[in-house]
Amino acid sequence: MLSNEDFVRQSLDLNLFFLRIMKEHSFFLEAGFTPVNADLARQADAFKNQFETLLKEVVFIANGFISPDVASSGEIVTGFTLNAERATTFFTGIQLDTSITMAELSLTKGGKQSNIQTLVQRVADINQRVIVLLPGLINLKTIVLDSMLTCKIYTFNYPLLIDHIRREAILFLELLTRLQNRVVIDIARFALEQESFWNKIMAEHAKFIRGLLDPTEEALFQTADKFGREFDMLTAKALAAQTQINLLPQVTRKSLMETAAIRDFKRQGTEGILACKIRSIIIPLLGDHVLREANHYLRLLKIFSMTV
Repeated sequence: MLSNEDFVRQSLDLNLFFLRIMKEHSFFLEAGFTPVNADLARQADAFKNQFETLLKEVVFIANGFISPDVASSGEIVTGFTLNAERATTFFTGIQLDTSITMAELSLTKGGKQSNIQTLVQRVADINQRVIVLLPGLINLKTIVLDSMLTCKIYTFNYPLLIDHIRREAILFLELLTRLQNRVVIDIARFALEQESFWNKIMAEHAKFIRGLLDPTEEALFQTADKFGREFDMLTAKALAAQTQINLLPQVTRKSLMETAAIRDFKRQGTEGILACKIRSIIIPLLGDHVLREANHYLRLLKIFSMTV
């Protein structure tokens, strides 16, 4: 069973990463609807606001308690996040609370040893509220995906993107529920699970980027296509390792190398989009969003490479 300190720290780490991801998923849904689906846009906006409220609470109590590797990973915010939010609000008119980002940029890493006990119930309460909220967002994503696949609605998002963000919400719910129940994970099993999941996510990121670039960006096409193929192969290898555990260290090493490379590609891409140097229909916040996910996965892979 997890100690109180591990429970608080891991809960804060997980929520700081995933609550921002969930609020941005809600934004991507909202921005993708046409006026005829204003009701769905309102639902997505309501989820965005609820996840922002929860994230604010977590940021307020997290200062001094987050893990040093999480604080320095670039998975909570990056140097691009604030400008990406401002540009995205300028382009869409949809409000994003940048005060949260500014507070996150000032977060300090773990060092506080006192008052953990006073945080246990508060963190458990936040976890429970997130656990209650997530099924509603998952259900909205399911409704949107099913409606798209049966040609009942049109959105500017790919069906695969809706499926993609739905899987991420399900993962968050599973991970947070484990934490809330104080489950101690088996690191090898966790590595297999996470590498199978995130290699597929990285492959899909590459394919989304490829599909949202202007047709003139041929060099970037080729790079994105290459990453898509590499991560498809790594997904297959990670799945194979679930029945051949001896393959895991090799898969982890290769995944680490490729994730570092796609992280650099995403970082350059986000910088280029914000500087208006890349022709695309990629909203700036999406570039920063996928960069943070690569940073998150890279941190996990570094842990796995030392333990499996």
